[in-house]
This record gives sequence, structure tokens and C-alpha cells, in this order.
Amino acid sequence: MSAGSAPGERLAREHVAVVVVLYNSAPLLADLVASLPGGLRGVSYQLVGVDNDSDDDGPDVLESLAPDALVVRTGRNGGYAAGLNAGVAVADPHTAVLLLNSDVRLEEGCVAELLLRLRDRGAGIAVPRLTGAQGELIASIRREPSCVRSFFDAVLSAKVAGRVLRLGEVVTDPRAYEHEQLVDWAEGSTQLVSAECWQTCGPWDESFFLYCEETDYGLRARDAGLGTLYVPTARAIHLEGGSSTSVDWLWSLQTVNRLKLYRRRHGGVPSFLFWAVTLLREVTRAALGRTKNRAAARALLDPRLLSES
Repeated sequence: MSAGSAPGERLAREHVAVVVVLYNSAPLLADLVASLPGGLRGVSYQLVGVDNDSDDDGPDVLESLAPDALVVRTGRNGGYAAGLNAGVAVADPHTAVLLLNSDVRLEEGCVAELLLRLRDRGAGIAVPRLTGAQGELIASIRREPSCVRSFFDAVLSAKVAGRVLRLGEVVTDPRAYEHEQLVDWAEGSTQLVSAECWQTCGPWDESFFLYCEETDYGLRARDAGLGTLYVPTARAIHLEGGSSTSVDWLWSLQTVNRLKLYRRRHGGVPSFLFWAVTLLREVTRAALGRTKNRAAARALLDPRLLSES
């Protein structure tokens, strides 16, 4: 696509599959759907909702709110990645996929800006600047997990380590969110993935169920030369919340999945060191009485996890 073409001409060549995974999401859908026309202004799109065996009437609500949407009832909860893959598999032919959480609200022109910058920079994934419900900045940019970063997250806290040089995995310095940049990966609530990237990297890894699937995909895309581009001029709101699932269980799952991802990419001694520093973080936080860290420490010491190759 020629960068010299007018933006309208360039966008006319695009068709975006907007894939939203539903899981007890009915109360969130009205505001999500209402944000799509403005957020996708000037862009042709198809909305695909994939229901992961919800207990509520989310699929019916979505069909009522967006009669043209394609709603897939999977009949099972295979996890977030499985839902995304199912949606992309049934979508009409497209040039890019917009992966959205149901608690995201796109701001005006968000997707057009992501598309134009994605094409201009030759990236595989583009992500916007995210803010919370009260307008607070969400630290969405991430660095690749490493033993050094996990150690400093443990001894300094993720917030402090993320501001000092490149010591933390989460980029927490607000100044970093003011300029466009290629990043290792980004949180997965709002991601525009080019069709070329999807074809090259394949679907998201369903073995993670929840958490680290976006880490895995972002790193695979980067390894293939199709990195993640952070675009501060594209904006969205992420409400971050609403799940009644146990916080302890979710934190344990995230902690274990980080170890599994690291082990797959590095193996051997580096993975043992990563496990050790991750355990250090959880044990030190558990000593302060934090139940989620106590649960994660127990999970890290599970013989089944330790015996995995």
C-alpha cells in the first residue's frame, strides 16, 4: 500500500474483522457496540462475537444490538485464545483483525489511525493508548520477560522497576506513552493484527487458556519481523474489571503461564532461574499477607509443574 495515497483511499482498501470474545459479558455490550461506529470511522468492518459458553444472555444481547454481527456459540469455554481463533476462522475475508475485550470502548478514529500507522511502519500488530474509566493512563506496554526483569520486579516492585532504565517488564514511566514506538508486546485487550501477520504467525496459542497468550503472540510476531507498534494518537478506554472469578486463581494462572512461556522459549538453566526469581517475588509478597501471592507460590511449588520439561 502506497504511503503517498490519501488516507481515505488507503482505508478504502481495508476490511477489518472485529472479534470480541464473550464470557458473561451482557452488561458491557451496549457501550462496546455504541463505540464501534466512531472508533471504526472510515473503515469497513464486520463484527464477530464468540461466546465461550456464558451463563448469561450475552449472545442474544449482541444479536439484538448489532443485527449484522456474526455470533458464534462455541458451546464450551476453551479460553480467550480459542475464542479469538474461532472468530477469525469464520470471519469474512479481511485485511486485518481487531481483537477486542468486551470492556473496551474505542475512541473516535482509533482504528483508522492504527491501520495507517501499521501500514506505514510495516508492523504486524498495532495497539492504542489506553486509559481507564476515569481517564487514568493504563500501563499497557511490555518488555520481554527475563530473569533480570523478574528479579527487579521482585525486589523493587513492578511499578518502580518499570520506571528505572529497562529493569521492569511493565513500562510504567508515563513519558514512554507519549511517543510512537515498536515494543516487545502489549496487553491484549485492544490489538489490531494484520492479515499478513496472522498468516505468518498462525493462530493464538490455545494452551494458555488465559494470560500470556498475547505475550506469546507478540513475541512470535516480533521474531518474524512483524513487531508490535504502540500508537499514542489512537485511543481507547479499557474498563479493566467486572469478572467475578477468584483473584487468587487468576494470579496463580498468570504466574504459572509466565513460567510456561519462558520455559518454551528458553528451556534448561535459564528457566530454573526464572522460576526461582518468580518464586522469590511471590514468597516475599505472601509474607506480607497477600493471599493471591500465597496461592501463586503454592502453584509454583506444585510437583506437576516442576516435573514439566
